[in-house]
Amino acid sequence: MLDDEARCPAATAEGAPLPLCREHLLVASDWVTRESGVVDLAPRACLACGCRVGVRYPSGWACAECEWRLGDVPDGELALPRVEVVYYVRYRDQVKIGTSANPRLRLASIPHEEVLAFERGGRALEQRRHRQFGAHRFPRTEWFALHDALTEHVAELRAGIDDPWVEYARWISRRLAILA
Repeated sequence: MLDDEARCPAATAEGAPLPLCREHLLVASDWVTRESGVVDLAPRACLACGCRVGVRYPSGWACAECEWRLGDVPDGELALPRVEVVYYVRYRDQVKIGTSANPRLRLASIPHEEVLAFERGGRALEQRRHRQFGAHRFPRTEWFALHDALTEHVAELRAGIDDPWVEYARWISRRLAILA
């Protein structure tokens, strides 16, 4: 605590959350901004995950989603990290529930009209979903008749997600950030 001689003679700013004058509040605000950054709409999408929200620091921007430095290009020569997903794709009134660590490659070989959702997980989660929706499964396949419980499950997975591929890109980006 400052002694009486070192106190600021200016009046406390009206409505201030701390007993500081306006000038000292601005100094404190600048300090917090330098230390913690300011969340804002980024000037461009993150190249790693596509997120448009960033954290602005005096030294530059970082992605608010994956923390990749905005403008840094992920090294194209590095192999992408392994992120296993359970995928849900629709073809007419059927849904295939499968798993892959490379869904783009896998789904390129599967006839489908729409990628409904991705769920992080591997073979064990896929088998659990097959049992969960087994009453509607076409024998000896990974295809299921579209029904209410499956529709509700997919809706829960998609809540707040416009594009499953963007969510998958975020998972990859997070793994890249951890490994970097």
